[in-house]
Amino acid sequence: MTPPSMPLAHVFAARSDADDIYHAYLAELARTGRGSAPYFSAARTFLQQWPHPQDWAREPLELRLSANSSTRPFITFLMLHDLLRPGYDYLLERKISSLWREIDASPIGGDLAEFLTTAHRLGFTQRVRTATGSQAPARLLIQTGRRLHQLTVADLDEFADACRDRQARTGKGWHHYKAALANTHLVLFHLGVLPEPPRSGGPWDFAVRLDGITPAIAEAMIDYLNAKRGSCTRHTVSSMATRLTGFGRFLTDLDPALTRLSQLDRRRHIEPWLASLPDAVNSKTGEPIGVADHARRVVAVNTFLTEITEWGWNDAPKRKLLFRNDVPRLPKPLPRYIPVDADRRLTDALRCSDHELAASALLLARSCGLRIGELLDLEIDCVHEIPGEGAWLKVPLGKLDTERMVPLDTETVELVDRIIEIRSPGKPLTHPRTGKPAQFLFTHHGGRLAAQGVRLELDRAAAAAGIGHVTPHQLRHTYATALVNAGVSLQSLMALLGHVSAQMSLRYGKLFDTTVRTEYERALTLAKDHLAALPTTPAGTKALPLADITGGMDWTDTPALKSRLAGGFCLRAPAQGACPYANICEHCPNFRTDATYLPILAAQRTDARKLAEDAQRRGWITEAERHHQLIARLDAIITDIQKSTG
Repeated sequence: MTPPSMPLAHVFAARSDADDIYHAYLAELARTGRGSAPYFSAARTFLQQWPHPQDWAREPLELRLSANSSTRPFITFLMLHDLLRPGYDYLLERKISSLWREIDASPIGGDLAEFLTTAHRLGFTQRVRTATGSQAPARLLIQTGRRLHQLTVADLDEFADACRDRQARTGKGWHHYKAALANTHLVLFHLGVLPEPPRSGGPWDFAVRLDGITPAIAEAMIDYLNAKRGSCTRHTVSSMATRLTGFGRFLTDLDPALTRLSQLDRRRHIEPWLASLPDAVNSKTGEPIGVADHARRVVAVNTFLTEITEWGWNDAPKRKLLFRNDVPRLPKPLPRYIPVDADRRLTDALRCSDHELAASALLLARSCGLRIGELLDLEIDCVHEIPGEGAWLKVPLGKLDTERMVPLDTETVELVDRIIEIRSPGKPLTHPRTGKPAQFLFTHHGGRLAAQGVRLELDRAAAAAGIGHVTPHQLRHTYATALVNAGVSLQSLMALLGHVSAQMSLRYGKLFDTTVRTEYERALTLAKDHLAALPTTPAGTKALPLADITGGMDWTDTPALKSRLAGGFCLRAPAQGACPYANICEHCPNFRTDATYLPILAAQRTDARKLAEDAQRRGWITEAERHHQLIARLDAIITDIQKSTG
């Protein structure tokens, strides 16, 4: 028998009338083509026990979750029509994906449709939109009883607190709910519901980060960090907090009786901490820290202790505790540029990437020599067309707090135009430096493209190109190296890279120092002139096998660096060092040979073995390794020929 129907509007006029609720539920079942005797009976039984459905929400969670499969559809109906707010503890345990088939006729249906439409406009995939919609906004609308445009940050915080309580109670993580809340916050921001997008970066709550440190010492560190907020960026202060936390926890473990910084002693506290740093590990990766991180930790603590002393704090140390020699000497490597062939393969891999926005960001960084922070801080109006001077990229304040203009070619301008086409639209986002709204060039899903996402895309492209691990900063090194190779002046290089001192740019000049090259070629010419006096092959002697050139002594015994070639041999003075090529022709991918050359190859291998032994005996290790590379290559070539000829 078809149950009687009743307009849902009547329910909202008499919510306390259990009969009206029951008949409205029957009408909804009829509308959706569902329902059976167990459904009708379960709804009647529920209303007999809880005539006011909200009373059910006060029952223990275990009882609420025990509702059977015939009762749960009625509970869903009550939730969707604002007749029941079951509590986040219940909502976090219930899978409510079934609500999508019932939501259209409910009060929250229009709100969720608006939410999903905005999420689609921001670039979220259908799977992410649907998952986010059921995990966060649907639960928020059900529990708060408010409309979408009435939600507040406090509502999202209450939801997050409920997730944390559930994790503490059950041990179940809430990663998917956390992601859904962040997405919800972002969509609500672009809808104009919330005033700010979700905040990124480390928390300002230093008390949480410094938990576990002796209270008085932690308090001094917190006061210091809050003072530094006035003159340093969020990232800088967060880094300070990380390094001071490590120092504070070391002191607490080493000397629990230490209650004030004024009691610090060089021998009892500082020297043991310095001795522990070479064995310290990174808290995120678990890997040993490098010498640069070691130095930064010492500098951070020294700056902290020095500044609170200069400021006249009562609990400051009475004397200087750290000195210049406590900071480890940093290596001075040359810039790590990407070789031309690898650079070309990497560029091709980025152009073919499915993750177009992140790949385009890396291509722009390579084209303009940008630091990753400068790259992600670019705004949508960063390209400036100057009559008669072409297009220029305005690079925002970066590591050295300086702006600069970089000239652009046509290809790079087209790249920026493409980025503007594929970026996520939406409201301006708060600039981390100025606090003012800004339309950033790289926006994804309504938020800023994350540095980690750019690094992951570079890892993927590098793997596809077969060139091993590459960092975003190496793209900047590659850009600068290409300019140096092209003969750009030091002043121009400084301007293009945004360097404030010539010393910073001179590092790239050391890569290909023209003076060193000139001196090398002069010395090489003299060495060749000296080698020209060596005995030559007597007239009439066949090239193969190689003849004696030293009056009865084998040429392989000469005190020179030697190479056996197919048509002769090469001699180099020891001062010239080993040849950078392990017989480049044999290693070239274009090298071809066949069975007719087997005797020549075998003779070449025999001589290469003798030359390797000679170099090893003379202590020329690099030269010996070069010959061993050639031997390995010849073995591979000979084996391939023998296999092909059967």
